[in-house]
Amino acid sequence: IEQYIVDIVHATRKPEQHKLADLASLIAFGGSPRASINMALAAKALAFTKRRGYVIPEDVRAVCPDVLRHRLGLTYEAEAEDIQVGEIIDRVLNTVEVP
Repeated sequence: IEQYIVDIVHATRKPEQHKLADLASLIAFGGSPRASINMALAAKALAFTKRRGYVIPEDVRAVCPDVLRHRLGLTYEAEAEDIQVGEIIDRVLNTVEVP
């Protein structure tokens, strides 16, 4: 799960390394290492609320938009094309391999 979280956040910084080269021109800056840490904490909290002592990929996918939404900066090109941060996050989640 840790590697999955790292891969998601890394895909926002280096999309071309995750088969998302078309997003590179749309993302001005991606998630930081703190985004990875906070995504892990949020996923653990969600798992806890579901009475589980472990995190599953669905927990990560559920918290990812809320954790990353304010941590991604879009380029002027993305804004001109009316592309929303949520769309970028959805593409990343649908492309990064789930363990």
